[in-house]
Amino acid sequence: MSKGPGAPVVAGVDGSASALDAVGWAADECLRHNAPLRLAHAYLPPMPSRADLGAAGGHLDKALQAQGRMWLRQARAVARDVAPSIAITTRLACTGSVPLLVDESEGARLVVLGSRGLDGFDELLAGSTASALVSHGRCPVVVVRGATAPDGPVVVGVDGSPVSEAAVAFAFEAASIRGAPLTAVMSWPDFLLDRGYHDTKIAHDWTEVEDDERRLLAQRLAGWQEKYPDVRVDRVVGRERATRMLLRLGEQARLLVVGSHGLGGFTGMLLGSTAATLVHHAPCPLAVVRPQR
Repeated sequence: MSKGPGAPVVAGVDGSASALDAVGWAADECLRHNAPLRLAHAYLPPMPSRADLGAAGGHLDKALQAQGRMWLRQARAVARDVAPSIAITTRLACTGSVPLLVDESEGARLVVLGSRGLDGFDELLAGSTASALVSHGRCPVVVVRGATAPDGPVVVGVDGSPVSEAAVAFAFEAASIRGAPLTAVMSWPDFLLDRGYHDTKIAHDWTEVEDDERRLLAQRLAGWQEKYPDVRVDRVVGRERATRMLLRLGEQARLLVVGSHGLGGFTGMLLGSTAATLVHHAPCPLAVVRPQR
């Protein structure tokens, strides 16, 4: 959310009900930020090497364009119902969805996706597209899925990594603009593995470990709490894996926020294990954030 005030929220459109849910979420986000909405649809042309297609190939290409324009009109109508006053532009491109959305992400505030594609394969398209966007895009990616708790908190996973810092920044802004509390989550197992505690130390110094973790969480949040004094922050530490904690807390959340990969992750990875699991199983809308380059 660090792009300029004119940066649009981009929503991917594919004709599915899930994509229309994403468009509605994106339109609402535009209202919160006084931002324009960009609706983007990609279609793939017939294979040019198939000579037997002949003139039929041209007709199919025109049909795909017409279908794309119809889906964009439907998406625009959904967005207008949610936010009548926002500016809306559309883009229809003869390319794959990932190249289109990666290109759109260059100037976008957010890219928003549905969780289920038109082909009916639950979350398959959204999972692969989100992974590619997190790896190659230039803005946060939101996968709209599950249910949003109207009065629930924004929940963010924290592990002390630079990617986690970007997620914390995103989460504080999201909580502030929604007038929502923020729940910051750190798990003991992740903390222990990433800090290299020895078995003997773990067996005898649980109090020290807990104190270390609580201090680290407080340090990671301190500057952001000063920047957003309006946000009430609840700190949660636990001895279960971060993914399990986030799935549980997400059941009562407005939004889940995680980094694209955490401590121990490799920069070339598409998604860390926590983010990858949540893309497919989060019980509420999920924002996956990577540091801006």
